[in-house]
Amino acid sequence: MSGRYSGYTRLKFDTPHPKVLRITMDNGKFNTADRAMHAELARVWRDVDADPAINAAIITGAGTMFSAGGDFGMIKDIIGNFDDRARVWREASDIVYNIINCSKPIVSAMRGVAVGAGLVCGLLADISIASKECRIIDGHTRLGVAAGDHAAIVWPLLCGMAKAKYYLLLCDQLLGAEAERIGVVSMAVEDADLDSEVVKVATRLAEGAQSAIRWTKFSLNNWLRQAGPIFDASLALEFMGFTGPEAAEGLAAHLEKRKPAFPPSSAV
Repeated sequence: MSGRYSGYTRLKFDTPHPKVLRITMDNGKFNTADRAMHAELARVWRDVDADPAINAAIITGAGTMFSAGGDFGMIKDIIGNFDDRARVWREASDIVYNIINCSKPIVSAMRGVAVGAGLVCGLLADISIASKECRIIDGHTRLGVAAGDHAAIVWPLLCGMAKAKYYLLLCDQLLGAEAERIGVVSMAVEDADLDSEVVKVATRLAEGAQSAIRWTKFSLNNWLRQAGPIFDASLALEFMGFTGPEAAEGLAAHLEKRKPAFPPSSAV
């Protein structure tokens, strides 16, 4: 395997097929996107794109969970410090655009819980495969910030505006089987079959006609590129929300495991 992956600490790498790179989120804390993992998720897609040995990539989580979302310590830093907020904003933008612009097809394998920056990778993957019981949750408004990350750019394309608004405004849990039915994921399978099915799909992509596959991905992703201003606005509004009282209350409610009591707002 290329030495370009040797400097990563939160992402682990192996090759289930000579031309397939499997990327596993693994930090021992339910694969939450902490400071290090968030930065690594932003840059890994450029390394995949530049790796001549790789034709396809898999993104998954270690153990029984895909990713439990953003690390609360990182969220606290975003709320309290401008430099941290600016850095994470840029990384969040890079995660989305680097996945879109990666020429190699990406397959996601989601099980357990899929939330936050991990979910960005899971749903922006070119082929997304979830276990039928995987719990997909976009928790932005529950935290007290606008649904940024990947939400506004891709959910309406995947499942239509009505369903996108329902799940993004209310933060309701979406199980993998239902996510397949409404088009949020490409496929839902039994948990025992998830890893083998993902490797099978990635292998087919890796052994296929590479220019045809990559140019098809490039063309289809122009739907996402033309939605770039929608994404940029949603991400800016999300990070503006981190400066306000709703995000502070949302974080406190998560830490104290209680229902948030958001303050009344006259600003919007």
